[in-house]
Amino acid sequence: MEIIKNGTGRLRVTLFSFGFKHGHPEADLVWDVRFLPNPYWVPALKEYSGLEQEVARYVLDNEAGQEFLRLVEPLVQFTLNHHHRAKREMIRLAIGCTGGRHRSVAVTEFLGRALARRDYCVEVFHRDIDKR
Repeated sequence: MEIIKNGTGRLRVTLFSFGFKHGHPEADLVWDVRFLPNPYWVPALKEYSGLEQEVARYVLDNEAGQEFLRLVEPLVQFTLNHHHRAKREMIRLAIGCTGGRHRSVAVTEFLGRALARRDYCVEVFHRDIDKR
């Protein structure tokens, strides 16, 4: 598990990617990103993960990816702010794609960086990244 930033008394966020084919996670919020372009079907990208820049660009640098990121970041922020006001100490947010290797990883990394900039204590991990 990677701790991106130690916040100052704010809500602790555990953010992780997963693959639906490996089972549903225990999480407070779950987003399905299987609608984004899938690098699995691109021979030059298939063997890599969403941690690699080329794969992340393939997933996110297109019309659907850019619109999703534009919409999801403020929605996550809104949701976390309200959980924080309700005195929640921790939220588990899961991002899923088919196998948990490409799309969900790229989105999780993007959101992890975005939340860390907001001074949350963010823990990021990729549950199924090494499963085949």
